[in-house]
Amino acid sequence: MSSVTTHASGQRELTLREVMDKYNDVSPFVIIKSDVTRRSFIYTDRALGALDKSKHQYQQRVLIGSNRDKNAAVPVSLLLRDGTSIIGMPSKTAKNPYVVDQIDGKLVLTDQGEIVEEVHYWYKPDYYDKFTSSGTPMWQVASSRPQRLDIDPNSHCHFWNKGNGCKFCNINANSTQSEKECNMSKQLTAQDVYETVKEALKQPGAFTNLKMSSGSILSGAEIFDDEVDMYIEMLQAAGDNFKDKKFPSTIVASAFSEKQLAKLYENTGLMTYTSDIEIPNEALFAWICKGKHEEVGYAEWKRRIIRAVDIFGAGNVSSGIVGGCEMAQPHGFTNEDDALKAVLEEAEDFASQGVSVVHCVWVPMHGSAFHNQQNPSLEYYVRLAKGLSDLRKKYLLNVDMDNYRKCGNHPDTDLDRGNLD
Repeated sequence: MSSVTTHASGQRELTLREVMDKYNDVSPFVIIKSDVTRRSFIYTDRALGALDKSKHQYQQRVLIGSNRDKNAAVPVSLLLRDGTSIIGMPSKTAKNPYVVDQIDGKLVLTDQGEIVEEVHYWYKPDYYDKFTSSGTPMWQVASSRPQRLDIDPNSHCHFWNKGNGCKFCNINANSTQSEKECNMSKQLTAQDVYETVKEALKQPGAFTNLKMSSGSILSGAEIFDDEVDMYIEMLQAAGDNFKDKKFPSTIVASAFSEKQLAKLYENTGLMTYTSDIEIPNEALFAWICKGKHEEVGYAEWKRRIIRAVDIFGAGNVSSGIVGGCEMAQPHGFTNEDDALKAVLEEAEDFASQGVSVVHCVWVPMHGSAFHNQQNPSLEYYVRLAKGLSDLRKKYLLNVDMDNYRKCGNHPDTDLDRGNLD
């Protein structure tokens, strides 16, 4: 299964089957998820024909390697049989992608023509085809993962204003393109948020959590003050739909000061907080996340995340990393063992202070400064996922904050389903 590939070091990478055999204590679904994410995927015409716009979530995208209609409908993402999400869109630059096909009436992932696993498209929630009182389509206000509402009040990151956006990120390229394609405003209104959440909650059992995220907003009397105020306004609007003050919710946001965090916690229903350290290495952080380094700095960003535990509680604070990006060249690690050791040591320092570290699989994305880079091997990602999951178990950190139902983007938290005992 899968062609033989080599990494930048010249060593042969283990195939999917070899990794699954070697790490037979790791869920095969998590291994498949990691590999499909790192290598990307494409659709056959048969697979696209299985998309039902009345049932499935879809986006309008230019299809790869064809002369099809530029407004062709493409599934938002994939779901494995055990509920594991594969979050991603087909890559324009993938060199060895998986292929989603329809064979014998079933949607399947294939690799070099061999069936790997059955997949499903994400279903569309009931509110998607409705509009707010202002005429805004509700799917533009809140997108949906299989069991989570996602609201992104601001799609522009201010770190990009001086060309200092994170080198792995293409948020500004994507937000500009999305605005052109959809004629969408970058700012949501609180009323739109209130009405959309209200409508979404009418579908029993559909959602377990509400997540808000935004590009960093640097303005205000203190850096991030305006970002904090935006979250307060939007969280209060969403919270008006709940009887209790606190409701299942998280934000993925900048590293706020203790004063800002307290203000957020006291004035909203927010229950959990995530701020991404991105690259768990101070020297590489300064190179890859130049804007964050210059405005806040690694040590202070980390300190603020850890201090959030005093407000939200141990296990209710997490920090995301772009797993594998620590091997970006020319300054990153060149040996996978060395990279993994450094990442897990820093992750353990976080965990020992009540902060869970989660990873997404680094994909060198079109529109990012790292679009021509190569990510690590599948084996590296399996070892990373297992290492991070084991740290949560060691330090008794809450597995419920960021699990496969409340996020679905992190292979390590998918593994936490085995840590519930």
